[in-house]
Amino acid sequence: MTNKTKNINDQKAKAKIIFRILSITYPEAKIALKFSTPIELLIATILSAQCTDKKVNEVTTLLFKKYKKAKDYAETPLSELQKAIKQTGFFRQKAKSIKGAMQIVVQQYGGDIPKSMNELTKLPGVGRKTANVVLGNAFNIPGLPVDTHVTRLSQRLGLTKKTTAEDIEQELNAIVPKQHWTMFSHLLIHHGRQTCKARAMLCSSCPISKVCDMYSTLGNKY
Repeated sequence: MTNKTKNINDQKAKAKIIFRILSITYPEAKIALKFSTPIELLIATILSAQCTDKKVNEVTTLLFKKYKKAKDYAETPLSELQKAIKQTGFFRQKAKSIKGAMQIVVQQYGGDIPKSMNELTKLPGVGRKTANVVLGNAFNIPGLPVDTHVTRLSQRLGLTKKTTAEDIEQELNAIVPKQHWTMFSHLLIHHGRQTCKARAMLCSSCPISKVCDMYSTLGNKY
């Protein structure tokens, strides 16, 4: 067995332990954005950039009552969309992305959100993270969204040394079973919000501290 193979196997074992413990710790783990259709999830995820899920859910409560189909967004004046989503910040660019994406969805996909990474990432305002969110949560197609929480925790735990979201996603995909990709992201996000926070690491109450590289390196400082 080569060192590279051993390292991958060790990382797979670590990821398995993390997944098992966090699944028990956060049995309610799921996406925080509220939606009922793939269109709603895509729009909510676009709006979530640089905005809290709580605020997005407040805005979409009214938005989703007014606009139901891709055609509704595609045909709505840009100024009207901007006004409807203004509270989420960066509303001009977000409105442009939503309108542009929905125009393509109507023209090329008959009003239905496409179900592949390649097609989704060709839509305005849709990167790999957004595409993975939609694939995993709207279509049950495995996808591992890498947001700030997933980035922070995967680095602290020692699951990756990469710094870009795409590289981190690739490394995590290699050590986490495909059927667990979506939930693994949910679990890290929940743990990042409740325990392994950006500025306050609550290591003394962390259920996975024994397999955390940062905790080990810092000599139980936290």
